[in-house]
Amino acid sequence: MHTHSLRSDGTLAPADLVARAHAAGIDVLALTDHDVTDGIAEARTAAVQLGIELIAGVEISVTWRNQTLHILGLKVDIANPVLQQGLARLREFRQWRAVEIGRRLQKKRIEGAYEGAARFARGAIISRTHFARFLVEQGYVRGMQQAFKQFLLRGKPGHVPGQWASLDEAVSWIHAAGGQAAVAHPARYPLSAGKLRQLLGDFRDCGGDALEVISGSHSLEANRHFAGIAVEHGFSASAGSDYHGPEKTWMDLGRLPALPDACVPVWHGWK
Repeated sequence: MHTHSLRSDGTLAPADLVARAHAAGIDVLALTDHDVTDGIAEARTAAVQLGIELIAGVEISVTWRNQTLHILGLKVDIANPVLQQGLARLREFRQWRAVEIGRRLQKKRIEGAYEGAARFARGAIISRTHFARFLVEQGYVRGMQQAFKQFLLRGKPGHVPGQWASLDEAVSWIHAAGGQAAVAHPARYPLSAGKLRQLLGDFRDCGGDALEVISGSHSLEANRHFAGIAVEHGFSASAGSDYHGPEKTWMDLGRLPALPDACVPVWHGWK
């Protein structure tokens, strides 16, 4: 229920992603690119050919109390104008941010960063991941994690604060498109227990539906922890690898543990 393609910061074309999922024995796959649904049509065509059910999804960038969060929209109608107008606004900011990151890195004598990131993006939206790949390629850092820590995170030379959707906007766009909203990889956010409770309360007040209990970036302990939180707070549960491609991923397709029995799957009742 959480994968990325070349249409955002993944490395596989949508059809190739579906083919890899099929080879891994997956029969239901959600494509959830960052702030864009352009890959859904290609993925859906490939899914029909291979006998996979393709769930139309999106991962929406959100600013909540100065913290960047990601909210998954699952089983959305990609033709919905409310959703698409909201996503278009976020992509406009992404484009401005990419130019600004390039400018800031140039001030640190890193030349051609914007053009290099655009080359990795291959015509899709340019993300920080593309800048990180450029920095690795050019030898400024040894790996992606170092690229973020040294250049792209808060307080570093290439950091540009996000101006994303509000939590309420993201959930309302997803619901307008007939989908369900889930907090993506909740263990990854640097939130205290108190802040997490506030987030979940705000998410519930907005009409949020689910937590991504099982995530490729979670530890087994985090999976169990958020399963309990989902049950306690009355949220349904989702599961996703957050797959970005064979070169760099948290977990390969088809390797996720099962949801705990106490959880109600977000896909419960889907037709």
